[in-house]
Amino acid sequence: MLIELVKVAKFPWSPWLAQIRTPFGGTAVRWCGDQAAEPGEYHVEWTVDEDIAWGRNAKPAADSGPGVRPGGHCVVLRGQLNLTVDGAAVLDLDGTQILLDLAAPLPEGVAGTWVELFLEREKIALYPFQL
Repeated sequence: MLIELVKVAKFPWSPWLAQIRTPFGGTAVRWCGDQAAEPGEYHVEWTVDEDIAWGRNAKPAADSGPGVRPGGHCVVLRGQLNLTVDGAAVLDLDGTQILLDLAAPLPEGVAGTWVELFLEREKIALYPFQL
């Protein structure tokens, strides 16, 4: 996914965080690239290092369409949730696939719907790459 990096910063209580913008929102998440990265556009891969538990950190989205926004001490990702053949889940965030680990099977009928994930910003990482 192509994102706009606004800045990279480090606070004493957190890992390196990137303030980012996308066409559908912005937030701050863990940055796994060059700590001296200049503002600008970067292609990134998203990873989520937190198990998804329906009703705890995942719920139906009130709106359809992708979204990224801050939510207090967490980040809210809105996308379409799909299942893989091996029982994992994938969040489709505007065409970018983010692999998710499930704490328990999803309720019936959730696959293919728009959902919101509420995740600690340190548990979402961006890995920049060159095309």
